[in-house]
Amino acid sequence: MSLDALKEKIEGKQAKIAVIGLGYVGLPVAAEFARVGFEVIGVDVIDERIAKINVGESPIEGNEPGLEDLLAEVTASERLHATSDYQELADSDVILIDVQTPVDENNEPRYVALKAVLQDLRKVLKKGALVIVESTIAPGTMNNLVQPLLEEDGLVLNDDYYLGNCPERVMPGKLLHNLRTLSRVVGGMTPETAEAMVSLYNHVVEGDLDAVDCVTAELVKTAENAYRDVQIAFANEVALICEAVGGDVWKVRELVNKSPGRHMLLPGAGVGGHCIPKDPWLLVYGAKDSEVPLRVIPAARMTNDSMPLHMAELLTDALAEHDLALASARVLVMGYAYLENSDDTRNSPSTDLVKALAESGAEVVIHDPYVPGYQSDLLESAKGCDAAVVMVRHSEYLDLDVELLKAALNYPVLIDGRAVFSQVAGQDDFSYKAVGLG
Repeated sequence: MSLDALKEKIEGKQAKIAVIGLGYVGLPVAAEFARVGFEVIGVDVIDERIAKINVGESPIEGNEPGLEDLLAEVTASERLHATSDYQELADSDVILIDVQTPVDENNEPRYVALKAVLQDLRKVLKKGALVIVESTIAPGTMNNLVQPLLEEDGLVLNDDYYLGNCPERVMPGKLLHNLRTLSRVVGGMTPETAEAMVSLYNHVVEGDLDAVDCVTAELVKTAENAYRDVQIAFANEVALICEAVGGDVWKVRELVNKSPGRHMLLPGAGVGGHCIPKDPWLLVYGAKDSEVPLRVIPAARMTNDSMPLHMAELLTDALAEHDLALASARVLVMGYAYLENSDDTRNSPSTDLVKALAESGAEVVIHDPYVPGYQSDLLESAKGCDAAVVMVRHSEYLDLDVELLKAALNYPVLIDGRAVFSQVAGQDDFSYKAVGLG
C-alpha cells in the first residue's frame, strides 16, 4: 500500500490501528482512537490488564477523569479489543508503540521492551503499514536501533513499511486531557510520512501538530523534560540555601516569580515518574560519542536524586530533639506514589527514602490512599509511630486534621517534603521540619 493510499484510509477512519503497550500512555491512546471511530486492537504482556480492559475496566488506579467511562464505551461497542497475540496485528495499518524505555544503573537506555516489540512486530507487519514509536527515546534511536531491528528480516523502509516518532506528553491524573489538548511533535523518517502522521493525530489531538524529522522529535521530548529537571533542581538548591540561612523558600519563590520572565518551580522531596528521572539521561546519551561537555544536566539529576536522602537528614535532626535515634524509630511514610492522587510508583522518591530508612535500622510504615497494599486508615497507620514524613501531596493529606495526626504519633515529629502542613511551622508543640524552611 502506498503512503497516499494509507493516508486516505486514515482520513476516512478506515485504517486499522494497533497499540502495543497498554499502560499509562498506550491505554488512553487506544481508547481515544476507538472513541473517534477507528477499529483498535491493543497488545500487552500482562494477562490481568488485558482481562480488565476487555470488560471495560481500567487497570489504572488513581484519579483519571473520564477514562473508566471511555473504556466502558469503546469496549462495549467492540471498537477496542486487547490481546497478547501479535498475530492479531497482521491486518493493522498503523502500529503505535507505547512501551517503557527506562535507563539502567549506568544511566544508559535499557530498551528491553522496545527491542522485544520490534522483533515480534516485524514478523507480522503488513506491507505498507505505518509504525510510530510514541515512547520517549534517546536522540538517534530511530535511525540506530528501531529501523535496523525492523529490517533484520529484509524489510525495506518506505517500500515495505513507513516509520515515525511522535513522543507522548501525558501525565497521570491528566491522561485524556493532555492527550487531547497538548501539542505534539510529529517526526517522520520522510516529510511525507510526517504529514501522514499529522492526518492520523488530527483525529484526536486539538493542539498543534508540528511535522519534523525523527531526530528533532527525539530531541524535543528529551530536552523538554531535561529542562524541567534542571529547573526543579534549581528550586531544590535554593530551598537548601534557605534552610541554611534561615529563609523560607516558599516566600522567596512567590516574590521571585513576581519578577517579569521568572518562573521558579516547586522544590520538594524528590523527582519521580517515568519521564523526568530518565529523559535527561536519554538526552545526554544521544551525545555519548561526542566531545560535548555535559555538566548542567548531570548535576541537576544528582541534586534531585539527593532530596529523599535530605528528607532522612531532616528526620534524624527532628528525632534528636526528642533524644530518639533513627535506628530505633518507627516512621510513617505518607505517600508512595510519585505524584499526588495517583497510583504510579515509577521512580518514586519514597522508594529511595524507605530504602535509606530501612538501611539505617528504622522500622517503616507506608501509607498511600491510591497504591494497592498501602491503602489502610491513615490515623491507624500512624499509631505507634514516632514520626511522620510527608512525601506526596495527596488530597487526603491536605484534608487531614494535623492535630489528629499528632495525637496518633508517639512524638510530635513531622517532616514535610511537599508543604502540606506548613501551617504548623514555628509552633512550639511540633518538631516540624520542611524542605526550604530554615
